[in-house]
Amino acid sequence: MSNNAIQRFLFKELNIRGQHIRLQDSWQAMTQDRHYPESIIKMLGELTAMSVLMANGMKHKGRVTMQVQGSGPITLLVVDVTHDLKIRGVAKTNKAITTEATLDELLGDGQILMTLENTQTQHHYQSYVPRDGETIADCFETYLSQSEQLPSKIWLAADAEHLGGVMIQKMPETDGYDEDGWERVVHLTTTVKDDELSALPAAELLNRLFHEETLELFNAEEVVYECPEDKERVTNMLRSLGEAEVRSILEEQGEIVIHNEMCNFHIRFNQNDVDALFAEEQDEQPTVQ
Repeated sequence: MSNNAIQRFLFKELNIRGQHIRLQDSWQAMTQDRHYPESIIKMLGELTAMSVLMANGMKHKGRVTMQVQGSGPITLLVVDVTHDLKIRGVAKTNKAITTEATLDELLGDGQILMTLENTQTQHHYQSYVPRDGETIADCFETYLSQSEQLPSKIWLAADAEHLGGVMIQKMPETDGYDEDGWERVVHLTTTVKDDELSALPAAELLNRLFHEETLELFNAEEVVYECPEDKERVTNMLRSLGEAEVRSILEEQGEIVIHNEMCNFHIRFNQNDVDALFAEEQDEQPTVQ
């Protein structure tokens, strides 16, 4: 069983649906060499888990992007998940952060903006997720219960090694199956511990929580980290600046260094690279007879 997966499940006799997510390698790849403090790891991990939960099952090609910008110590949070569950993300800070900091203390007045992109129609749908509650899970419980009009409960956890989460949703017909079913399932899930959420695979965790309920666990979907070095995009950007401007920067700095903050890599251009870049551009110019 993959340690980077999301799985849907269904309480067959209660008509309650859910999802379980657990990431290890893909999460570690996303945060490698970032040196984030514990509180950022927790918040970025929980937002990443929530983004994957929202992206799972998209019926069109596109992506879900979560973004928070504010005046708090965390000035920027961005998580991007494609329809085929490829993730990337970044956090930026402007000051030292204590481990005990709350959501409000970390984000200040920052709002959670969710963008759903359909790349087939080039349509974007944006909405703000209310900052109602003390955690990322609290905020999205309110948002989903209001936007989808389905009562939703979410449990999220993240540390440097793993992230995990469980989301359950009450369907319109749930009470007709068992009027106490929803409350019973919520009560059972509330007993889950953070280390169980982040470390246990779906089958083991769900069996531990709901061994007396009838559950159907669907096929797992793989979640991978992908943030390729798009050098062509960078070279096109340099060409758009013009040869004179690029050579001026090169002369002043000795080397041109482009840092991709989202993917955390550097692309460097020395004198030979710049010569080659604009030599290629001249070669592409049509010959005048």
